[in-house]
Amino acid sequence: MILRLSLAAFACFFAFDAAAAERLSVTASHALDIARLAETIAIPWTRVNEALPQARSQQLVIKDAAGRSLAYQVTNLNATAKDPQMVGVAYGELLFQHDFKAGEKSATFTIEKATAVVAPFPPKTYARFVKERLDDFGWENDKLAHRAYGPALKAPAPAGSDKEVLATSGMDIWFKRVPYPIVDRWYNIGHDHYHVDLGEGIDMYNVGTTRGAGGTGIWDGKTLHVGANYTDWTILANGPIRTVFELRYDAWDAAGVKVTEVKRFTVDAGRYFDRIDSTFTFTGPSTLTAAVGLNKRPSDKGQEVKVEFSENKADGSLVQWVTQRSLGDFGVALIVPPASGFAADERNALVTAPVTSGQPISYHVGAAWTRGSPFATQADYRKHVTDEAARLRAPVRVNVNVTAGR
Repeated sequence: MILRLSLAAFACFFAFDAAAAERLSVTASHALDIARLAETIAIPWTRVNEALPQARSQQLVIKDAAGRSLAYQVTNLNATAKDPQMVGVAYGELLFQHDFKAGEKSATFTIEKATAVVAPFPPKTYARFVKERLDDFGWENDKLAHRAYGPALKAPAPAGSDKEVLATSGMDIWFKRVPYPIVDRWYNIGHDHYHVDLGEGIDMYNVGTTRGAGGTGIWDGKTLHVGANYTDWTILANGPIRTVFELRYDAWDAAGVKVTEVKRFTVDAGRYFDRIDSTFTFTGPSTLTAAVGLNKRPSDKGQEVKVEFSENKADGSLVQWVTQRSLGDFGVALIVPPASGFAADERNALVTAPVTSGQPISYHVGAAWTRGSPFATQADYRKHVTDEAARLRAPVRVNVNVTAGR
């Protein structure tokens, strides 16, 4: 299975004698003046192996221009593949990150084989199926956490029980104060506790049967047609730098057209946005209009003071700012590059885009809380969304060459 990656476009050029190669020299460059923090650099593993024959994923050293060793990840697309020649046939890409300062448009790195096994790096991204909480699926990076709702939550409550029942394909947000993983910790303390800020953050975002933060549906010009809870999941990569997983949704009726959906999520460390690639499958019409939505009233009861939206057709962004009474303010945003327009129903603000059966559309979903991010005001957050949209339009280019070792 091929990963669709979100944060870099690559132009990799190789000219070398593979037998003599001992070190990869990597240059990452871009054209923007803004800072680009936590930019993910990705190199196909086939190229790494060509330059560093029989390189092993757990025995590499990556250094920046200052000689600092960097955390890295090698994605594994087929964990059951046989690899007797030690060429990494199951591997996808080698990933590492760099913070570009404002005005810094180029950075260089070296990649070499290590003489010993490199210890695992602390995870900054993570996802898992949470069967113990009614089939939730939770994921996070060092900035935010999220969840989607599974089939057990949708199932009817047994007679005499107090089981919660909710049918929704909306997306939830957990706002974090801390960079370390909290998904397991919060599920362990139980549902009632993570709705209170105990110092690590809070689940205060209301989803219900709305689109929540980035749920999808089919828009017929007047009505939004949506599916229910996800029915199946697959994790393709799980940190420390990037987590990739898929959620699948059974068919729902969209004004007489049966539609199924698969969402692929790409979650990178250090980012306030996740990438989602949604593939809708249907028969009949050549295209449909998909909609990505935000809940118009996402605050808990008694908290909501004011909710403001701003639309930008040029970059397909929809930005929501929520001013609350006592829990701090927060922003939520969508960036949908193929957007065709904006719409709304009673409960959701929407960005619309045409979709063809079997062809994915890519969009980005982000959020930030004034008590857990550097964005203290609505203006700060809107600028961040503008900068993120600019990043997507101008991806980092990666050039790789081979130099002789020491």
